[in-house]
Amino acid sequence: MPLELYLASRYLSARSSSRFLNLITIIAIGGICVGVMALIVVVGVMSGLQREVRDRILGTNPHIMVMAFGEGLRLDDWEYALRGARDDPDVVLGEPFVYTESLIFQDVDYQQGLALRGVTVSATERLSEQLFAGSWDFRSGESALPGIVLGFRLADRLLVVPGDTVSLVSAHGAELTPAGFIPKFKKFEVVGLFRSGMFEYDNQMGYVSLAAAQDLVGLGDAVTALALYVKDPWRADVVAERIERELGYPYTLSDWKRMNQGLFNALKLEKMGMTLVLLLIVLVAAFNIVSTLIMVVTDKTREIGILRSMGMTARGILRVFMLQGLIIGIAGTMLGFAGGLALSWAIDYFGLISLPGDVYLISEIPITLDPLDLALIVVLSVLISFTATIYPSRQAARLPPVEAIRHE
Repeated sequence: MPLELYLASRYLSARSSSRFLNLITIIAIGGICVGVMALIVVVGVMSGLQREVRDRILGTNPHIMVMAFGEGLRLDDWEYALRGARDDPDVVLGEPFVYTESLIFQDVDYQQGLALRGVTVSATERLSEQLFAGSWDFRSGESALPGIVLGFRLADRLLVVPGDTVSLVSAHGAELTPAGFIPKFKKFEVVGLFRSGMFEYDNQMGYVSLAAAQDLVGLGDAVTALALYVKDPWRADVVAERIERELGYPYTLSDWKRMNQGLFNALKLEKMGMTLVLLLIVLVAAFNIVSTLIMVVTDKTREIGILRSMGMTARGILRVFMLQGLIIGIAGTMLGFAGGLALSWAIDYFGLISLPGDVYLISEIPITLDPLDLALIVVLSVLISFTATIYPSRQAARLPPVEAIRHE
């Protein structure tokens, strides 16, 4: 063992004359430990929240939407656009859909806004994992009415279950009569309930067949937009730009990242802010290392003079106290690392913390531990601890040997 490391470990060992110093050392290690543990848990929560929101958005929304300029929510020549989009090698699936907003009610005394989507059979197969009750088969109802699948929270407020009948009123399909515009009115049978895990969708969204939505909105054979799915969702923006150039005017494409840019920017900014705040905890804990080493230098001044007189260089003294502070920093970091991993696992496995669904997008706190984030936390913690050792170590190395030996 190198002499400097041996002396550093000896100075950290317990002695009856330096119990107070040992207590300060333990406090310094504990401060680093708590800071690192909190940092790992919070960064894991923010990363998990980003991934969970992304997965749930991609589980419900298309990777890319194809619309047309100047047509409003209407795409007439959608077959041409669909053929052109499917020619792109990165597109694995393309399908038309209808989107509209309407009123839904079972009893006229209570009406609820509804975000309605008309989808194809292939879309319902992709959404099958979200089924909460009933079926995704819009023709499975007992009556001759078209079927509708509602979010389970919306169904709770409407007090409906599969088999009940609801009414939809849409202003988009309004008919002009001598009395003015009359909104389109249509009855549907609830054939199923879905649960996406996102409060906004479960609270105000419903699905019907593509033909039923076209009839309700009065689109005829037209659709609202095309939904495209690509091999790598993270490259959806690149694929969208390429397809938009191929299709040309009047088609415009928007990818899922652009459509949810505000949300993900807010999550990223929140993660950065929380990380900086918690790094201050580690920084404050590092000041304990400074105070600990200054007290050790004061306590060991005579021994430092003896070591210098025996031939130990100033650089050797510098390394002794740097190693001592580094040992404190590494010990606190490793304990915090282990504690952070254990606490993160417990929160994720047992679902210790739940969120109110009417405030947040999800109801449970997810945790995702990115190896890169963990490595960065460990490196920053050790680096801060090492930086804290520089001043007291330099002060120890500058002590004149004769004055240090005379020190009382």
